[in-house]
Amino acid sequence: MTKKPNYISTTNACKLCTPLGAALAFKGIEGAVPYLHGSQGCATYMRRYIISHFNEPVDIASSSLSEKHAIYGGGPNLKMGLTNVIKKYQPKLIGIATTCLTETIGDDVSLLLHEYDREFKGDKPLMVQVSTPSYIGTHMEGFHGAVSSVVDTLVAEAEKKPDTVNILPGFVSPADIRYLKEIIADFAMSATILPDISETMDGPAAGTYEKIQAGGTPLNAIKNMSAGMATLEFGHTMPVESGSVILEQRFKVISRRLPLPMGITAGDRLFDILAAISGRPVPRKHVLERGRLVDSYVDGHKYVSGKRAIVYGEEDLVVGLSAFLAEIGVTPVLCASGGKSGLLADEIAAATQGLLLEQPRVFEGMDFFDIADMAEEMAPDLLVGHSKGYSLARKLGIPLIRVGFPIHDRMGGQRILHIGYRGAQNLFDLVVNAMIAGKQSDSPVGYSYM
Repeated sequence: MTKKPNYISTTNACKLCTPLGAALAFKGIEGAVPYLHGSQGCATYMRRYIISHFNEPVDIASSSLSEKHAIYGGGPNLKMGLTNVIKKYQPKLIGIATTCLTETIGDDVSLLLHEYDREFKGDKPLMVQVSTPSYIGTHMEGFHGAVSSVVDTLVAEAEKKPDTVNILPGFVSPADIRYLKEIIADFAMSATILPDISETMDGPAAGTYEKIQAGGTPLNAIKNMSAGMATLEFGHTMPVESGSVILEQRFKVISRRLPLPMGITAGDRLFDILAAISGRPVPRKHVLERGRLVDSYVDGHKYVSGKRAIVYGEEDLVVGLSAFLAEIGVTPVLCASGGKSGLLADEIAAATQGLLLEQPRVFEGMDFFDIADMAEEMAPDLLVGHSKGYSLARKLGIPLIRVGFPIHDRMGGQRILHIGYRGAQNLFDLVVNAMIAGKQSDSPVGYSYM
């Protein structure tokens, strides 16, 4: 369903800029420094957004173009910046993402990097380039584009290894990545997770400042992703030429695209596929977690059944959240994203099939102005999404369940579990307790017993 705006400009975008997503993907690779070919302001803005959510130090290099370079080209600054980054950081990899400015003036970054390779005589790190002008997408296009470029540039032929899988989880939290590692280990398998932000964006306190945080997907593991028995890629709204597709076409690694595993149904699919690949049954620990989750659905159903929610954020997260909410008895009446894949409505319909009496209104390319404009007539009981929905939730007097990115007004955004049975349990408790708290607050006498 497409909404036709009655204005041309964007008032309050329901998305973030494309190179920001690329920078986050590069932060999940061992020894990597994200590098933006553009103005200094782009890197500063992105650092501010990322640091506010993750509460971790983040360095993003920049070629720092000025008005002069917009006329004469940014090649000299790109090369000078690369030399400075190599000297200061000694990175193992530099992930170079373009910005609106350099894409608009037409800098040929690939050609410039070939020139730099010939001109620079010292030892050079690996370099991966991705095209990320913000006027063609959201931060998720940048994220998936960076992952695909890393796979395309670095993976080499290797001998297949049994009990080894590749996982391209998309933009999930560090806590989700740690949980994925635990699940894979419980199936007695090994995995290459790309990107892996579990330490780089949520690390322990360090005694001294680290220019490049420890952790990230090892470069050697990336090179050997062709050895995997299969690649599990979460999400259905990413570009067609994604990392798993490249691995399948070039190295015959089986590609399995799964919905973001949120809730019992999608979680079951992940565990079933891992059981089939490993040849082992689902470990008892996870069977018990699933059973406890079902029990909690029964216990809390009376508090959430029939409630109405507005869901917003990046497309695959909106699909996953909509399926989870429908599963627990909440009707997602409005599902909105700033993305424009053209797939959102169909994916939500497939994910919620048989679970809803009222079909949600689904909009791509949305602005928070539009969401707020439609919200009151839909009589929602809660909002589900990131911190940019706070002002609307406050205006409507309803709870905001904070999930996804960015979360600027609460601690622990990087530690929120979204996926698998454990993530569903976390989200279910958040939703139920928000509903109970609302009833307590609205009651003229209040109560202290459920």
